[in-house]
Parts: sequence; structure tokens; C-alpha cells
Amino acid sequence: MSANVACFFVAALSLFASVSAADSKNNPADELVSVLNTNRTAHKSSILFDNPGLGCIALQYIKAYQGQCGDVGGSKGKKPADSEFTDTFAPNCNVEASTLSPITGRLLGCQTKYVQPNEAFSDILIHNDKSLEILYSKNHTEVGAAVSGSDGGSPYFWCVLFSNGKTNSSFSLSGGVVKTQHPGCYSGNNDDCSGAVVSRGVIAWTLFAGALIAVACVFGL
Repeated sequence: MSANVACFFVAALSLFASVSAADSKNNPADELVSVLNTNRTAHKSSILFDNPGLGCIALQYIKAYQGQCGDVGGSKGKKPADSEFTDTFAPNCNVEASTLSPITGRLLGCQTKYVQPNEAFSDILIHNDKSLEILYSKNHTEVGAAVSGSDGGSPYFWCVLFSNGKTNSSFSLSGGVVKTQHPGCYSGNNDDCSGAVVSRGVIAWTLFAGALIAVACVFGL
């Protein structure tokens, strides 16, 4: 392989890496649900149905915080108003408002650094007896999870919503169509989740590196 060919090959790989990062099929929200259900079965609790409509609602729940990590948990913790579920979350997710079911629990966490789903589960979401009580509750029948960075970057929010709805009729999507949401991703819909875990800065720098290598090839630098 000549030096020029090798040079362009490296540049192409760099550019391909950035495109792959922006179009990954990995879904950390699905992985989070898998970890959650594994822990429930180990505790002899039932497996929860991964409802994409509820998952999308969980992502809307995250976005309601508008990147304000300090509003999550603690004495200053806040949560979206109940009216937002029918007025904003459901329409944005293409979920039929009449099929919304009660939320029987939530796990929510936020931090500046992105971590893998299993770490987010054990280190961010499950941190006291109350969260364990929510996790193992027998009132839940279905679950929806979401993860997103603010505008595709830090801080990173993780959210799990539980419901006691009927799995074949709650959080139903109008026309059965799953609505894609970015940045971020939610469980149950097999969507790519580039905006959840890869900041735009990382992709931009990878693209810049590939372009720089290509220029170096042209001018023999």
C-alpha cells in the first residue's frame, strides 16, 4: 500500500468513526431497562414491560428540567407538573392522552459525566432505601427509561418511570407510530441514540481530525 493510499485510508477511517458515533444503534435506555429487570428478577420481583410510549414520556420528563441538574434531588429537588403529561409530554410523543396511566414511581439522576447504563443504575439511580423500595415495588407493571445530555452534552440525565397500566393499552401511540426524539433516547423503540451519549464537540473534533489528515495527504505534509 503506497503512502498516499495509506494516508487517505486513515483519513477515511477517522471520518467514518465520526459518522458511526453520530448514528449508533446502541441504546443505553434499553440497556438500563435490562439491568433493572435483571435486578428485579434476582429479587424475585416480576419483569416489567418496556413500554416505548412511557419511555418517550420519560425523555420528555428529562427535557422539562432544561439542563438544570441542580433541580434534581435533594432539598431543592423539583418535578414537572402533572398537567405537563397531558399538555406537553403526550403530544410530543404522539401518545394518546386518553391512554396515559398513573405513574407509580420514578428514578431520576443527573451528573456531569456520562457513565455506562449499569453504573448509572447502581451509582446514580439506586442510592438509598427509598430508591430500592421504588425499584422492587409490586405496584409496577411497566417501565420506560430515557437518557439524554443537555443539547447532546453535559450534564447527563437518567430517568426511569414506572406505571401500573395495562401493557396492551396504556401509553398507546397514535397510529402505532413511534416518534423519534433528539437529543437523547428512550427505551422500547430501537432508535439510534447518538444525542444521548456523544457530545457534538466530540463529533466535531473527530470530523476536524479526519479533514486535517486529508489535507496533509494532499500537500504531502
